[in-house]
Amino acid sequence: MTNETDLLPHGSAVERLATGATWSEGPLWIPDEGALRWSDIPGNRILRWDAATSEVSVHRSDVEFTNGRMLDRDGNVVQCSHGRRRLERELPDGTVTEIVSRWGEHRLNSPNDVALAPDGSYWFTDPDYGITQPREGHPGIREYGGCRVFRWSDADGLTSVIDDMDRPNGIAFSPDGRTVYVTDTGAELGARRDHRIRAYDVNGPQASTGREFAAIEVGLPDGIAVDVDGRVWSSAGDGIHVFSPDGTEVLFIPVPEVVANLCFGGDDGSDLFIAATTSLYRIRTSTKAAGF
Repeated sequence: MTNETDLLPHGSAVERLATGATWSEGPLWIPDEGALRWSDIPGNRILRWDAATSEVSVHRSDVEFTNGRMLDRDGNVVQCSHGRRRLERELPDGTVTEIVSRWGEHRLNSPNDVALAPDGSYWFTDPDYGITQPREGHPGIREYGGCRVFRWSDADGLTSVIDDMDRPNGIAFSPDGRTVYVTDTGAELGARRDHRIRAYDVNGPQASTGREFAAIEVGLPDGIAVDVDGRVWSSAGDGIHVFSPDGTEVLFIPVPEVVANLCFGGDDGSDLFIAATTSLYRIRTSTKAAGF
């Protein structure tokens, strides 16, 4: 396992920045604001932590159970809405508009997490938690019958790119954009749950047949982030597990609450922000997020 000093500066430790949420998810660093935005899904609100003042505020309430989010190439926030069963965009002036909510004649389940592909398209996961978990959306049915990963672009509309997972959840691309990693937080394999991360080769607007990348033994591999060297940083029930590009675990960071999601950010991009149950945490690292 990699020496912690290779990825964590001397003295780096997990610190709690904010608390008081019900289930923290979908963290996103917004450089233009110098702030971190994240979801309290059962609380039906979006929270904001300001790096300059360390103040926490409610960015928006009654948001229809938003989850994961990202920045598009124009600097807009693209986010997943459980309640509206759609992918949506929040403009800098606060206007929220729908991007897509249907695949053909069928409504989406409850978009969960989203990532920007090298070609500018949006890839997002669509498990069913927003229609099956009472605190995370509204009761409903899987109208197209399963749970998939979709790709959306202005030119091509919505297409299905991955259909071999039980409940696809977190999603992130490798630094070169040629691999997409997706977590599966569903399938039952015999007597145990299959808590795995899968990897897919990306061929333009399509993804190849997936392969096993890594597994999480404690809790779930929910949200993930990839750094500039291709390491995958995964959430888990006991903290953060970091895997090299070949799937070897190289670092474990314990966190005092169950981790749902994480992202890199801060002034130089090397802060790792951790959305964990009731709280937002941060640890300083020696790397930063992958990007195109």
